[in-house]
Amino acid sequence: MKIATWNINGVKARIENLLHWLGDADPDIVCLQEIKSVDEQFPREPIEALGYHVETHGQKGFNGVAILSKLRFDEVSRGLPGNDGDEQARFIEGVFSTASGALRVASLYLPNGNPVASEKFAYKLGWMDRLEHWTKARLKLEEPLVLAGDYNVIPQPEDARNAEAWLDDALFQPESRQAFRMLAHLGLTDAVRAVTDDPGTYTFWDYQAGAWQKNNGIRIDHLMLSPEAADSLLSASVQKHTRAWEKPSDHVPVVADLALAAA
Repeated sequence: MKIATWNINGVKARIENLLHWLGDADPDIVCLQEIKSVDEQFPREPIEALGYHVETHGQKGFNGVAILSKLRFDEVSRGLPGNDGDEQARFIEGVFSTASGALRVASLYLPNGNPVASEKFAYKLGWMDRLEHWTKARLKLEEPLVLAGDYNVIPQPEDARNAEAWLDDALFQPESRQAFRMLAHLGLTDAVRAVTDDPGTYTFWDYQAGAWQKNNGIRIDHLMLSPEAADSLLSASVQKHTRAWEKPSDHVPVVADLALAAA
């Protein structure tokens, strides 16, 4: 079963790229971030025509997450618990039936957090604290769990072509990186780093300053797996070629192949 994450950076602007990639890569479950669409205007029809069920948690103009799945949804939850006043659409969770039991998948879009000396960074850290508490509760279920998304965190210096350029950025602050490491300390496995230690593995290249042409990238899109999901990990890959397409997202898909079968 192929499970993917992709910050699409505007689903309506990238719909042709998305449809082409879905047909080519043939993933079973796709977590999208930054769909920049309200639920009612999400272009679900051409995606459903490819055999996907679609669930969204949208927001006008920015943010927004979605899950596309060839498996029917057993349950859907929207919004990360822990802050009833948080109106930003950054989290959606789906539960699916497999031959070996329940599979739980979340699509998440962590706050950027810049500038660091602002309430935006405090919101980022607060969001990550809520994610840690949510994850602790879900891990108690002892199910395959995939936390897929744009974490807006560069975990290690080797996850950036030029780490020194990010020293003052919220994506590379010690607090951000420590909050990301807490997920590993809970028992989650970084799918990409489980299969490669290549320091040139990136998932994002800015549109500015020729970042793509210079391969000046960073790795901020992650698939974090519970022990039950990690035990079934067959492979993981970064679909770098999509960044060279016309009108690309500045992020590329990340895919994990798990030894799970639909019920």
